[in-house]
This record gives sequence, structure tokens and C-alpha cells, in this order.
Amino acid sequence: MKMSDSLVIIPTYNEKENIEAIINAVFKLPRVFDILIIDDGSPDGTAAIVKQLQSDYSDKLFLIERSGKLGLGTAYITGFKWALDHNYDYVFEMDADFSHNPDDLPRLYDACAIDGADMAIGSRYSTGVNVVNWPMGRVLMSYFASKYVWVITGMKICDATAGFVCYKRNVLETIDLDNIRFKGYAFQVEMKYTAYCLGFNVKEVSIVFVNRVFGVSKMNSGIFREGVFGVIGMRFRQLFGGIKKKK
Repeated sequence: MKMSDSLVIIPTYNEKENIEAIINAVFKLPRVFDILIIDDGSPDGTAAIVKQLQSDYSDKLFLIERSGKLGLGTAYITGFKWALDHNYDYVFEMDADFSHNPDDLPRLYDACAIDGADMAIGSRYSTGVNVVNWPMGRVLMSYFASKYVWVITGMKICDATAGFVCYKRNVLETIDLDNIRFKGYAFQVEMKYTAYCLGFNVKEVSIVFVNRVFGVSKMNSGIFREGVFGVIGMRFRQLFGGIKKKK
């Protein structure tokens, strides 16, 4: 029997150094959160570690294995649909590498469950620049990417590329998930912009983002290009066709 109203979705690819620790950290929280790992065929054995842990957490740790690197966006869409099918009321995006502190999950939950937000964003930039151990070039790229999104779309969100998010169920039920186009980190902007255009209440919750200690970042130049040109495309689609609710 499902004991939690909340599901944390964690996409993984080669996260064997982090996966057990992040799962245990979430399950040690006072509030109960279930976890869905979506592993894209990690050759390092990430999925095998999750399967071992399922013997201890059979009622709240779940795993979907995919055949290869199919993209961050498609991983989350798969997870969103799974969460809706399994009747979760609050659905979270979170990285496996501790760049997002699991202790902040209850704060995002409260922003939606108590404070009335439909979508709560763990924001690195809503109260300055709260990033630890990133190279300055990466900080500047990330910070000005969100400023770029603000200028192009008019969406007044300080951290549009953030990947630490809580959605209320009705947001994911309303968005046409099959019409979300981006697979890389531009997916994060597209989900926020879609929710914004559909009139949902989007709230930023200030967090401290810490660069990963173990494993390798998945960021590359192709992901950056998708973000730059994708934002323009999203704005044009909204201007000339509109972003519509799921039928």
C-alpha cells in the first residue's frame, strides 16, 4: 500500500558513486517521500545497486530501466506519467549527485502543499547567486541563461533552467506531456514556460546548489545550443499558436 503522496523522480546515468547515498538521504527525511529511479542503461551498474536496495525499500523505491541514453526530458516525461498512473499528488525532479540537497525537499513540498504554489522551483538565483564549487564560467553561463529566458519569454523566473522542482498533480495532468519537445536541459525551461503560460502559480524557493563531488557532469555544447535556440522557438510557438491544455 502506498504510504506517501509524494514521488521523487531521479534520472540516472553512471551514478554508482552517488545512488545509494542519495536514496538513503531521502528516506531518512522526517516526511515520507517515495523514489522512482529512471536509469538509461548505465554501464557502471547503477541499476544493479538500486535493485539491491529495493529489498530494503520494496514499498517505496521503484526503478524503470531504459535501453540507452534517451535524454533527460524523456526520462522525466516517463516518470511524470508513471507518477500520475500511481496517484501521487506531488511529483519532484531531483538530481542524483547531491547538487540538490534532499533536506530541501520538504521546503518545496510546503511551498505547494501549504503556501499554494502549483509549481515550486529550487532556485539558485532568487536571492543572489547561491552556487558552490562551480567554475566561474559555468556560473555565468547558467545565470545569464536564465536572464536570457526572462528577456525572450517575459517569464519572471530567476532560475528558469533549475532541475529541482515540485509539481502539483494537476499541473502534470493539464500539460500535454506528449507535446513537450526538448530532451536536454531546455526541457526544464519548456516545462516552466508551459506551466507559466497555462496560468499556474510558480514559486521560487531559494536553495544552495553544490557542484557534484563524484561522477561526471552531463552538460555539453549540444545541450547549450538546444537551450539558446529552443527558447526562441518556444516564444514563437506561444505567439503564433499558443500553448494549450491537454485535451
